Amino acid sequence: MEKLKQFVKIISPPETWKLPVILAIGILTGLLFLVFYVGNATSYLSDKPETCVNCHVMFPQYTSWQHSSHARVATCNDCHVPHDNVIRKYMFKASDGLRHTTMFTLRLEPQVIKIKEAGRNVVQENCERCHQGLLGYMHSAQKNKGYIVADDKDVCWNCHQEVPHGKVSSLSSFPNARLPKLDSVLPEWLTKALEKK
Repeated sequence: MEKLKQFVKIISPPETWKLPVILAIGILTGLLFLVFYVGNATSYLSDKPETCVNCHVMFPQYTSWQHSSHARVATCNDCHVPHDNVIRKYMFKASDGLRHTTMFTLRLEPQVIKIKEAGRNVVQENCERCHQGLLGYMHSAQKNKGYIVADDKDVCWNCHQEVPHGKVSSLSSFPNARLPKLDSVLPEWLTKALEKK
């Protein structure tokens, strides 16, 4: 018990620092909660496709998926997140999400969004996972008819380029697209106060 008291005494700031340190910690904690609230951080724990449009730059990808055959059977995470175990899934979501957040916050996103190597590998794994039965049939049929069979370096979208996102260039590619309305980042009490003015 005596050692614990000594340790607390060592790490405690001088008396004159206590109020500024408590205020600084309170402000930083408040800012952290604000960032999580405004960024809708808890939505990233789900598999809802609407989460992907938290960032406006993903609208074309969302609408193109929405109009694809995959929209009826697969969400964004079904293709873009690993499914072999829960730990890998959430580690991938965290690292990918941190990269996306950093890029969008600092306005570093490219004009044309392209998948990175890690994401490319995950999407290929998921194509094979979902279409495993079809792949075995197709490979044997292609070999029997003398077609060139894809090697390990090929990815499914070398041939199936427009699945599921089509030719994504902008929202003008999908004039009848329905985007989910984004929730306001303002607290309800502030929204009501602004409406009264």
